[in-house]
Amino acid sequence: MTTTSVQPAAIDEEDLDRRAGRWIGRWAPEDPVFWRRIGSGVARRNLIWSIFAEHIGFSVWLLWSIVVVRLGDAGWQLTTSQALWLTAVPSGVGALLRLPYTFAVPVFGGRNWTVISALLLIVPCAGLAWAVEHPEIGFLPLLLIAATAGLGGGNFASSMANISFFYPEREKGWALGLNAAGGNIGVAVVQFVVPQVIVLGGGLALARAGLMYIPLAVIAAICAYLFMDNLVEAKADVGPVWSSLRHRDTWIMSLLYIGTFGSFIGYSAAFPTLLTSVFGRPDVALAWAFLGAAVGSCCRPFGGRLADLVGGARVTVASFVLMAAGALAALWSVERRSMGVFFAAFLLLFVATGIGNGSTYRMISRIFQIKGEERGGAPEVMLAMRRQAAGALGIISAVGALGGFLVPICYAWARSTYGGIQPALRFYVGFFLVLLVVTWAAYLRPGGRMARARV
Repeated sequence: MTTTSVQPAAIDEEDLDRRAGRWIGRWAPEDPVFWRRIGSGVARRNLIWSIFAEHIGFSVWLLWSIVVVRLGDAGWQLTTSQALWLTAVPSGVGALLRLPYTFAVPVFGGRNWTVISALLLIVPCAGLAWAVEHPEIGFLPLLLIAATAGLGGGNFASSMANISFFYPEREKGWALGLNAAGGNIGVAVVQFVVPQVIVLGGGLALARAGLMYIPLAVIAAICAYLFMDNLVEAKADVGPVWSSLRHRDTWIMSLLYIGTFGSFIGYSAAFPTLLTSVFGRPDVALAWAFLGAAVGSCCRPFGGRLADLVGGARVTVASFVLMAAGALAALWSVERRSMGVFFAAFLLLFVATGIGNGSTYRMISRIFQIKGEERGGAPEVMLAMRRQAAGALGIISAVGALGGFLVPICYAWARSTYGGIQPALRFYVGFFLVLLVVTWAAYLRPGGRMARARV
């Protein structure tokens, strides 16, 4: 007697319903057979090139964080507050651009918008290359040119919203963590590479900081055009994005993301300037400040993976505990003029923000999945919730990125008003503790529906 096993139906490229312009009509990542045979490979390819484009965007976004340290050597006479404004404004513009960049994915398609957004990076790169060599233009024109670097900050929102459609729910934490980390590490790369490139061959050539990224932006656009795809599932009207605004959780997560990603990008922008202005060590800033962004970026996917395993809310609470401890240690080090402890405290802050970045982003998709299940879990309901989750990702990333503006400005205010950054550090300690309580009350409180579902 023989038994015949039933094999699942074959799935091949035709099942993707490929259309002109690299549009994919059928995408079913939650189907295990589809995912194993086709979906994972296509998703991985899109993730790789999304990471590359986002990496270049982040690098351009934070170019001024390291260029500003050498502006004095190029003939610019700037105060510490002006230097911090030059690092803050690109972050603020990038935060504001994240909302329209999120809308761009359903309007243009993820692949198409990646091409456009990569080419837009030429504008801030060329502007920086010209401006740094003309100190006679004054501070305000310089600030306006620096603001265009915010174009690089908008890339994150569209990239994350796009990639969220490609992966099944069970793998989104890791995939989004990798996508974000690949972008975030651009901060460390630019802070490590630019100080070396601008002094190649002797002398100082700050213009190279912008010029070196123009060909890289073009390459990112070409690779996206050739190797990425658009998903019809993601090309909906912008209604789901607006719908996500009606959920209380969108705004709670926006606040939490200010504490995680906002702190990461804000500290990344301000760290070189703080090492220079507080401790008078531009040499340390140019040689070692990149380590903060590097460790924070590397920790982000692990925060997402931990959230996949034990729940994002638990990991987020732990990250806020570490952030409060890091801010306290930094406060102690400033009062006792210990640069070593200050550097170590900031590294702890970067580790905690990286972990919290990954866990908070994992919470968003899980929250909207729970909302869909509570409404019956029908396929059309779950699709609507995935679209709303993608919209929420962009909105939350836009609000959270405002921290990149607020952190340097808070330091500039404390420095100009009180002569030191201690008041800013005391505020951050309290802020992180408040966010810890908010996370617990909204998502971990015993008996709460989100706690039962292990958000």
